[in-house]
Amino acid sequence: MATVTSSRGDTDVVTARRTESHDVPGIISLFSPVTEDLFGRIDVTYLLELSNLALTLCNEKNEVIAHAAFLDYPNWNITDQAEWEPFLHENYSNNKCTPLNTLFVHLFVAKEDYAAGCSQEIVRRAFILLPELQFILLFIPPEERLGFSHSELDMGNVFERIMPVPGSPMERGFTLLACPRHRCHPQLYVRQARMEDYDDLMLIWTPQSETLKETYGEYLLVDLIEHEGEENQAAVCEVGGTAVGFMSLCSDVNVSLFQECFDLGPFHGLCKPHPEDILKVPRKPSIQGDKDENNQTSQKPKPVSSQNLELVPGADAAVQKDGAVTVSQAELPVGNVINIGPKGSAAPLLEADEEGDLHPVYRGASNVFRIRLLCIDEKYETRSLDFLHYAFNVFPDRDLCVILVPHHVPEFPLIRSFVRAVPSCTSRLGRELYVFHRAGLLTSFNVRKAATSDLQGIKVLVKTLSLNEGIWNDSKIFTEARRDPDGMPVQAFVAEVLDQIVGVSVTRDEMDIEYIRSHYNIEDFIHFNHHQQEEHGHLCHFVLNPVFHHYTKYFLKEILRLGHKSSLYYPIYPEYVEDKFQHPCAHSLTSALHYMAPVRPRRQIVYPLQGLGVNAPSEQVSKDQLKYSLNHTNRKLVLESKVCINTRIVVVGASDVGISFLETLIFCHCFNDEDYAQMSLCSWVNVVVGKMTGINRSAKYVVVSKEKKVPYDYLVLCTGQSYQALAPMGADISEVTSQWPQRYMEKVPSNHFTLNDAQDCLEAALWLEENLISSRGNVIVYGNTIDIYTTVETLLSFGIDGSRIHLVQAPLGSASPCLADTTLERTVGEALAEAGVAVHPGSVLAQWGQGDHGLITWAAFTTASNLLQLQCSAFFSFAYRTLDYETFKAISDACLVFDGRVVIDAKFHTNDASIRAAGPLTKFSRRYFRDELTHSNFNSKEIGFELAASMLSLFDSTPQPSSEPPEGSDRLIPIYRRCKVQGGILPGGYNYLHISKPGIPMPLDVEHDLCDHGMEIVTGEAGHGNYFRMHFSRYNMVDSITCFSKEPFPVSNYICLYGQHERLLNDLYYRWRAGQLTDLYSYFREPWSLAIYHDRFIDLQKELHQTLMSEQVPGQPTATEQHPEQKPGTPSLREPVLRYLRHHRAHLPMYAPTDAYRVLSAAGSQGLKPGRAGHSGGRGSPTPAQEPS
Repeated sequence: MATVTSSRGDTDVVTARRTESHDVPGIISLFSPVTEDLFGRIDVTYLLELSNLALTLCNEKNEVIAHAAFLDYPNWNITDQAEWEPFLHENYSNNKCTPLNTLFVHLFVAKEDYAAGCSQEIVRRAFILLPELQFILLFIPPEERLGFSHSELDMGNVFERIMPVPGSPMERGFTLLACPRHRCHPQLYVRQARMEDYDDLMLIWTPQSETLKETYGEYLLVDLIEHEGEENQAAVCEVGGTAVGFMSLCSDVNVSLFQECFDLGPFHGLCKPHPEDILKVPRKPSIQGDKDENNQTSQKPKPVSSQNLELVPGADAAVQKDGAVTVSQAELPVGNVINIGPKGSAAPLLEADEEGDLHPVYRGASNVFRIRLLCIDEKYETRSLDFLHYAFNVFPDRDLCVILVPHHVPEFPLIRSFVRAVPSCTSRLGRELYVFHRAGLLTSFNVRKAATSDLQGIKVLVKTLSLNEGIWNDSKIFTEARRDPDGMPVQAFVAEVLDQIVGVSVTRDEMDIEYIRSHYNIEDFIHFNHHQQEEHGHLCHFVLNPVFHHYTKYFLKEILRLGHKSSLYYPIYPEYVEDKFQHPCAHSLTSALHYMAPVRPRRQIVYPLQGLGVNAPSEQVSKDQLKYSLNHTNRKLVLESKVCINTRIVVVGASDVGISFLETLIFCHCFNDEDYAQMSLCSWVNVVVGKMTGINRSAKYVVVSKEKKVPYDYLVLCTGQSYQALAPMGADISEVTSQWPQRYMEKVPSNHFTLNDAQDCLEAALWLEENLISSRGNVIVYGNTIDIYTTVETLLSFGIDGSRIHLVQAPLGSASPCLADTTLERTVGEALAEAGVAVHPGSVLAQWGQGDHGLITWAAFTTASNLLQLQCSAFFSFAYRTLDYETFKAISDACLVFDGRVVIDAKFHTNDASIRAAGPLTKFSRRYFRDELTHSNFNSKEIGFELAASMLSLFDSTPQPSSEPPEGSDRLIPIYRRCKVQGGILPGGYNYLHISKPGIPMPLDVEHDLCDHGMEIVTGEAGHGNYFRMHFSRYNMVDSITCFSKEPFPVSNYICLYGQHERLLNDLYYRWRAGQLTDLYSYFREPWSLAIYHDRFIDLQKELHQTLMSEQVPGQPTATEQHPEQKPGTPSLREPVLRYLRHHRAHLPMYAPTDAYRVLSAAGSQGLKPGRAGHSGGRGSPTPAQEPS
C-alpha cells in the first residue's frame, strides 16, 4: 500500500496490482481530452494483450484510479519494434538503454488531480517488480502539436527530457521523456557490516526472527557481525545512511555433501577444474527393458523434478581471464533431456530398486561460497541481488555462490535469479540448493537473429545434447533459406554475452492455431481475436546456458519482439510415439518450460459427421491427430513473476484419484490415453516405479520396494483397492460364508492373474499368447464384478474357443450387481451360451491343485448343491478386491488409524497432519455415523479435485478470501455431485455404459420400489442391441443413463446429459409421451443436442441462471404473470445464447448464424426452442441449420 496526494492536497491510500481484463471499463473512464493527444487512439483491451507489464492503482473501495501499460518497443509506431535499439542510439547520444533494461509507456491515465502522485507510484512499482529494469521511456508529440507546454503535463518530476542529437528527425517529430531507476527505486549501496549497524538491523531482524530461524537456523546477529574474518564475511545494504538489509557469507562449504545430494555437473561439482577430474562415468539405464535410448536421451540422464526442466545446456564454469569472462561449454547439464519411458512422458522413470549410481569425481579446490543468512526490509527485497556484487568481490577466488533453503519456504526474490540444483532421488538433506555463477551478474545479455557466423558457436553450445544435430540443422536452415523444406518460415535467435553465444532458440509460424484454439483452453490466457494469425509462433528449440538461467524470460521476450510474435506454443509429445524424434519437426526439451504455462486440454464433442453433412465443423476442429500437451507464453505472461513451490508432495498410487489430484495442482480435468498425452504430467512430476513397503512418519520418508527412501513433506495415499489372490476355503459352503473371502498368503502361481492396471493386462496377454492360445487347456474366470464379462469378451477376441472358458460367478455378498439391469444380465447370459462359455453361478473357491512347475492345474468350487471341479490352465480372479497387503502393512506399521480401511475425516486428514488419504482405500471416521458411505461411492476424479483444493492453501502463499464454514459442517460428510461411470465391451460384442448418481448403488428393481422414484424412458431392446434407458429424478433431472448397444456410441457426449433437466433436452418427456421418440441414440445425435456437449455449455447455464435470479424481485409479479402471452425472460436470455453460439461458431456451425436468429425473432419466433412438431423423432433428417434448444 502507498499514499498518493492530489494537486488539491487530498490523500488516498492505493494498492498497485497487475491489470486484469475486468479493469478495462474503469481504465476507459479515466480517459481525458488529452489522452488521445498524448498516446494516440487506444484500444485498451488490445493494448493489454500486447503489454509486457500493465499496472493498476486501486483505492480502498477497489476503484481504478490510475493505470499504465508498458511495452518493450516505442509507442506511436516511431520505428519497427525489432529495430528500436539502433534507432535510439542513432538519434540520442550517450544513452544506455538496451532491450534488457528498458520499457516504454504506451498509456498512462489517472483520476483527475492525482496524475502526479499516481505516476510516481506506478513507475516505482514497475522498478520494484522488474529488478533488471533501468529505464522507462515515453515518446510524446511536440508542444506545437499538443497545443500546450510539456511542463504542463501533470506527471510530477518522474520524467526528464532527453535531447536528440543535432540534425535528428526527432527534433521535430517527438519528444522523448525518460525515467531512470535512481529517481524512484535506486540500486542499494552495499558495504561491510559494522557493529554500529546493530540497532538499525534489529528493527528488521526482530519482526522476521521466527522466519529467519525457520529458514536458516538459529543465529545471533551480534555473533555474525563480530566473527568476521577470512572465511566469514558480513555485509549490509543501506539507504540514506540507514542499514536496511544484512547478509552473512561463508567460504567454508561442505562440497562433498552437496555432490552426494545434488546433481552439480552443470557447475563442475562446485570445484575448480583439475586435470585428474573424472567427469564421464558409466551408468545403468534408468528404465528396465528400455533398450532404445540412442538419440532420445542424453549421455548422462538424471532424475528431473517439477522445477528441473529449466536446467539446460550451458557452462559448468566461468573464470576471469584478462578481464574477460569465458564460459566453458565442456560439460553440459542434462536437466533439459529426459529419459524415454514406456508410457510417454517428459520426465524419467526412476527405478526404485536401482543400485547406487557412480558419481563424477572432482579433485579441484572448492570454487564456492555460501550465503549463510539474508535479512532485508520487505520494501527493498527485490534489490537483494545487489548484495552479490559485493559478495563476489570479497571472495575473488570463488566463482559460485550457493544458498540452502528448506523445501517448505517459497522462493523469495533473491533466489529467483539462482539456478535450482537437481536433487538426487535419494537425497534426504531436507533442503533445496540454489546456485549462482559470477558471470550471471553480467548485464550485456543480448538477443539477436542468428547469422551464418554463429553456427560454429551454436554447435559448441549444443554438442553434448540429444537432438543437437536437429538444433544445429534448424539454425542452419534459417541462416541459409529462412524456411524449412516444407516452406514454413523459420526464425533462429541467439543470446550472447561478451560476444560469446550462450543460448539459441528456433521458432516457426504456428500454422495449426485453429486446432489449438478448439482443443486447448488457450483463451484462458489470451483474447484470441486480438491476435493475428502470423503473430502465433511455435517454439521448436530453446537452449540456454544455466549461468544465465535467470534471463530466460528476457530471452523469450526478445524472441517475441524480434520475431513480431505475440504468443509462443511448445508441444510435448508422448514418448510412445514411434519415430517422433526423427520427425523434421522434432522438438528439443526446453529450458523455458519453467517459464511457460501448461494449457488444459478441452473436452471435445463427438460429432456425427456423416449425419451433419455440410454443417459439420471444419477439419481443423474435428480432425483426429496425434495428441500432445501444450505449453504457452505470451507478451502478458513473459515478465510475470512465478514463485516455485518446493514442498515435496509424494503421491502413492497412480489411481484416478491420484492423477486427478496431480492434474489439479498443475493446471489449477481428463482421463484416458489421449487425456494423459494432453496433460504430460511427467513434465512436472517425478515418477517412481515400485511399491510402498514402509512409512517412517518421524523422519518423513516412504520406503519403496524395501530399499529406496523417498522423502516427503506431505504424503498423499491414493492407492485404491486392487484385486488380490483369493485363498481356497477347502470346506463346505455353509461353513465358510462368514469367513469368505480371505487373502492367499503363499506364493501366487504364475498362471493366476489379477488384472489391476494396463501392465497386468499386457503381461497376461503375452502369457496367454505364449502358453495357451495354441493349446487346449481351460481358462477359469472367477469373480462377481463387471470385469469378469469384459475379460471373457477379451479372451474370445483372442481366438480362444468359448468351450474352453468357464465363467464361475462368486457370491455377490455386499457387492453391487455386475450390470445395472437384470434384463442386460439375461442378454449377456444368452451371448455367453451362444459362444459356448459355461457359466457357474454362486460358487466359492474351495481348492486348487498345482503341477510340477507350480502352475494351477485344476480348481474346485463349492455351490449350494454340489462340488464343481474344473481343469485349469489359466485362472483369472476378480472375486476379492481390497487393500494390497504390503500397503496395508506399511500403513499399519506406521500406526495410521486403520478400521478395515484408512480412517480419514471430511477433509482427507489421517491421524498424521502430514499425511492425507483419499479414494477407495479410505473410510470416514465412525464419528460421522455413516460407515456404509465411503469414497468408493463417489466419482474418483471429483475426489482428487477436492483433495487438491483442500491442500492448495498449504502451498499458495497469496492471501485467499476467508469465509467461515457453517457451524457444524465439520461433523458432516462432504457432498459430491459428479456422476459415477462404468462401462466396457461385454460378451456378444455389446457396448455397455452405465452412468449413475453418486451414493450407495442398488439394483434397478429395488430402486423402482421406492416411493416417488421419478420416471424412466426406455427405447430399444437389449436383445436387439439398441437398448437405451434414461431415469429422471422427481425433479425431472437425469440421474441415470444405461446404454447397451452393438454399435459404438459417444460416451463423453452422454456423460454431459447427466444432471440436465428433461426440458433442456428438447422437451424430451413431452416427445416421449407424444410417441415421437423411438430411438434415443438417433435423438441425441441430432444437431440440436451438440451445444449441450460443448465444454463451455456449463458457463452458459450459469450465466442464464444468474440472469433469471437477478430478474426475480421478492413481492413483485414475474414477467410471465404480468404478460402471460410472452415467454419469460426472452430478451435477457436470448442474447447470452446468441453470444455463446457466435463465440463458439467453429465448434457449432450446425446452428444458424446469429443474424438469422434476429430475423426469426423479428418475425415472432419462439426464440430458444424449435416447435415441438419440428422434431424428426429419429425417423427423418434434421434441417441443415437448427435453432438451439
